[in-house]
Amino acid sequence: MTDIEFIEGLRNHNANAYGKLVDDFQQKVFATCISFVPNKEDAEDIAQEVFVEVFNSIGKFKGDSKLSTWIYRITTNKCLEFIRKRNTKKRFAFLQSITGNDIPMDKTSYFTEMNHPGIILENKEESETLFFAINQLPEAQKVVFTLHKVDGKSYQEICDIIDKSLSSVESLMFRAKKNLQNLLENYYKNES
Repeated sequence: MTDIEFIEGLRNHNANAYGKLVDDFQQKVFATCISFVPNKEDAEDIAQEVFVEVFNSIGKFKGDSKLSTWIYRITTNKCLEFIRKRNTKKRFAFLQSITGNDIPMDKTSYFTEMNHPGIILENKEESETLFFAINQLPEAQKVVFTLHKVDGKSYQEICDIIDKSLSSVESLMFRAKKNLQNLLENYYKNES
């Protein structure tokens, strides 16, 4: 099946094309999801949402990028959407607690709830700290850093996924590293 036939099959809701889509992208999409959201169950849920979105939006795919790039763009957006919702819920709970409309507040920080299958137990504490710090970065820096350092994408792939120039991606990566360095230095200073 050529790429054109494959995309045409997806547009026509062909079962074989969808089978191939899931076979080809299931692990890759899940790997990207778990890079952003280090919790296996949530990453699996987001990955499912990605495939639903691909199914529903394939008609909008123009073909100006590779299909894989388009899928990674959807995946990244779904992950960010999930993170934003989580952070909004936390802020809401916090606001309710200070205005006296008490609801039990979530004291745990979600992004240190490490159920990432790739994390070795000895590194768990360091990984929790790193994921927590990554989550403090501005969104564009978080995306570039996560796609490159956690998910292993090349700068060129990231340029295609987030639709930015190479110099822009390099600049975001530089700033992300600098900010992480400061965040982690401050964290370890306060810990000791």
